[in-house]
Amino acid sequence: MSQRRFAQLDVFSDQPFGGNPLAVIVDAEGLSDEQMLRIAAWTNLSETTFLLPPTQPGADYRVRIMTTSGELPFAGHPTLGSARAWLEAGGRPMGEKIVQECAAGLVAVRRDGERLAFAAPPLQRSGPLETAEVSRIAAALGIAREEIVGHAWADNGPGWQVVELASAQAVLDLEPQLEPEMKIGVIGRYAADAPHPRGAAYEVRALLGAVPSSGASACEDPVTGSLNAGVAQWLLGRGELTGSWIASQGARLGRSGLVHVQVEAADGEAIVWIGGHAVTRIAGTLAV
Repeated sequence: MSQRRFAQLDVFSDQPFGGNPLAVIVDAEGLSDEQMLRIAAWTNLSETTFLLPPTQPGADYRVRIMTTSGELPFAGHPTLGSARAWLEAGGRPMGEKIVQECAAGLVAVRRDGERLAFAAPPLQRSGPLETAEVSRIAAALGIAREEIVGHAWADNGPGWQVVELASAQAVLDLEPQLEPEMKIGVIGRYAADAPHPRGAAYEVRALLGAVPSSGASACEDPVTGSLNAGVAQWLLGRGELTGSWIASQGARLGRSGLVHVQVEAADGEAIVWIGGHAVTRIAGTLAV
């Protein structure tokens, strides 16, 4: 039995226990795929990450992102939480930014005051959803098709489909009944006469259907970096938002998530940075 450094972090909230929890195994070298999956199932969090030496030139470290039933090529709050755990374990980036290697490629992470922010990876699938799919989503959300005012693929790894409703309150009022394996992001804007108390422009919910093979039930993710990254790229492509804004997520779960989005121009292209707090709540060792 070996001892591995372990941390559990609270990501995307400046309020204690208000964000999305993440387990990180800092010393993961030598663990098998089976061991990683067993540990991830045991922590019973949405994701557990495993930090490893990099294999690609320019990367500071490599991360593998495990759910309770499989591996993800990329995910947002695991990226920020892993970067924070790596820094607190003594990691020093080779350049100005941290460069994380994951199955989706290299992801840049930068310090943003007390927060960290990652550069949104390119979308693997974009464009409007098919008509039948929009109707299927409306039925799963328990609303009329006409209440969906916008829709798109915003898939940067997890497979997000996104629909927009007329208001933030409409998003908060949803009582969804999702079909197996659906991954639906829902967004709605706060109006000037009904602003978010902490300055958020949008309310976001990440709704997940059950995975039959895992035995898990349908659930809602508290705060989701990958979804917010895809949403930001979609909104940017529509020409509606530039500069920076904040998205709120997790209210229906009693969380207080805030995702800070910043758009910057570089070499004629727009880079979307997705930022938030990542705070270690538990630190110690894991016996494996």
